[in-house]
Amino acid sequence: MGTRKKGLEFAKHITEIITKSTGFENQLSKVKILDGGEGSCIAEVKVDAEHVNFYNFLHGGYIITLVNTISTYALMSKPCHPGVSVDLSVNFLNGAKLGDVIVVEASLSKVGKYLAFTDCTVKHKKDDSVIAKATHLKYVKF
Repeated sequence: MGTRKKGLEFAKHITEIITKSTGFENQLSKVKILDGGEGSCIAEVKVDAEHVNFYNFLHGGYIITLVNTISTYALMSKPCHPGVSVDLSVNFLNGAKLGDVIVVEASLSKVGKYLAFTDCTVKHKKDDSVIAKATHLKYVKF
């Protein structure tokens, strides 16, 4: 399940996964994978109408989806089995509005025999202000 691809090849590989998805992952169809490999993944997305709540702010549920998925791609780049989530913790620090471009950066902190630990930051592209900080714990022994 994992991949040893890096940089542009990694971005193409993950984009292909998103594009071919017929399940929940197709919610990421507007996400652009910028870079990745060796336990990291960087992506960006423009906040569109399907990503916002009633007040035209980026929906917290979509932020969690981004964290879950982009941090899993970081794990897969090691390579490692994508695993299953054990814990996902997100701290929401700022908002993003309709039309904003955001960047999601995920990195693998540690892979053990049973568990993998990732950190993730969601921020504004224009000024690097942090929207959310997250940790993601996954069970990976299969």
